[in-house]
Amino acid sequence: MDNFSPYTTKKNQISPNYNRVNIYRIKILIFHRSVSSMAAASSLSSLLVSSMALTSPIFQSHCLNNTTCKRGTTMAVSLQTANKPVIHQEKPTNKRRCVVVTGIGLVTALGEDPDVFYNNVLQGISGITEIEKFDTSQLPSKIGAELKSFSPEGFVSSKLAMRADNFMLYLITAGKKALADGGISDEVNGQLDKTRCGIIVGSAMGGLRIFYEWFENMLILSRRPNPFSVPMAGNNMGCAALAIELGWMGPNYIINAGCATSNHCILSAAGHIIDGITDMMLCGGSDAGVHPIGLAGFASCKALSKRDCDPTKASCPWDTNRDGIVLGDGAGVLLLEELEHAKRRGARIYAEFLGGSSSADAYHLTRPHPDGIVRCIEKALAKAGVAREDVNYINAHAPSTQVGDLIEFAALVRCFGNNMELKINSTKSMTGHLAGATGAVDAIATIKAIQTGWVHPNINLDNPDKAVDMNLLVGSKKERLNIKVALSNSFTLGGQNSSILFAPLQSE
Repeated sequence: MDNFSPYTTKKNQISPNYNRVNIYRIKILIFHRSVSSMAAASSLSSLLVSSMALTSPIFQSHCLNNTTCKRGTTMAVSLQTANKPVIHQEKPTNKRRCVVVTGIGLVTALGEDPDVFYNNVLQGISGITEIEKFDTSQLPSKIGAELKSFSPEGFVSSKLAMRADNFMLYLITAGKKALADGGISDEVNGQLDKTRCGIIVGSAMGGLRIFYEWFENMLILSRRPNPFSVPMAGNNMGCAALAIELGWMGPNYIINAGCATSNHCILSAAGHIIDGITDMMLCGGSDAGVHPIGLAGFASCKALSKRDCDPTKASCPWDTNRDGIVLGDGAGVLLLEELEHAKRRGARIYAEFLGGSSSADAYHLTRPHPDGIVRCIEKALAKAGVAREDVNYINAHAPSTQVGDLIEFAALVRCFGNNMELKINSTKSMTGHLAGATGAVDAIATIKAIQTGWVHPNINLDNPDKAVDMNLLVGSKKERLNIKVALSNSFTLGGQNSSILFAPLQSE
């Protein structure tokens, strides 16, 4: 190495293990001119060594403190390795961390217990009624999937219950129910590594009631606005409040993707577990859209059903008489967990989360595009490593709109062909459209279908649209189905799509 020259150095003289040598003595010839000719003549290896020497802190210190360092002279520089020991990081394992569902919690018009809820949908009971909690006489719609007897008592402190918006109360209640269902008692929670536990439960509309009350107070000069208006109306505050109560210090944020919010939150939460950042995540969505602002807003864009005279028949996906969505209140929360972590604590496992995907139509503000839906589903299948013929159950988005229902159905036929084992239904025919919570509630219905072996009926499908194949749709009664892989879709205004996949956990 004493004869080092940028012109004569060969590649085999540069060892890739140079850090193991304690001292190098390198003579560096610094040219005043002809830099370009030097670069052309030098080999790549000599340039790399020269660069290392020139950027070395030892070299810079020597030049700054030595006034005899001049251009056109040859100088010997000693490069010493740091005294600190080399840290050898373990290479990540190639084995993908498996994500499973170990707890589910919900708040809906059809029940706040998963078994009660699913028994009701299996029987084809509708949760849509006339709205009673506020005056609807001046509103264009008077029906919704309203929570008649919800109480946060036992789940939310009385002080927070007085200050918080309804979507926060639903979120915290459903989250704690999911924990209880997953066997996470206060004692178990105290033993968890809480830095590896996170919460991603989103909301599409956030605190409508709090915002509305704040706005009313602002119109009256003598009234002082509630100081909790801003924090309690924020979409993120439900996750924050739940994390404070549980002491969970892992990832905590929300995703607002409209009606596809829940699926996006589930995808992100699973990603944190797969990446090894967390072992356990609460995820899903919550919304309280049955409110004058929610009803008036959706009615103004002609999205709501006008069948106020017959509420239970108003939501009818794929029926020729469908005329729009019916808003509903509620929340759905899944407890996702890394498989080995779940096994160590003896957790009950509902299903395996296989993966999913999202996409954008990049097409229209309100009208979906079949290519975007197909692209989303195909990406989900590819990422999860699932063959399309293995999917034999689909919980469709199908919100009971004239355009959306048929575009999604056409996309499903394109993706899965005429698979006669395939069965498709829409939970919204009974729950209504729960906005940001709808994906999580649909996912819970999908998971319960896997667990029970029963898929719920499509109610109100009295006059099927000619564009749909009734051989693929579940009929007016529940049906037995041994589910191999289940797909749950959620789409929203603006062409934002999401698809997630679940399956029974295969024994090793």
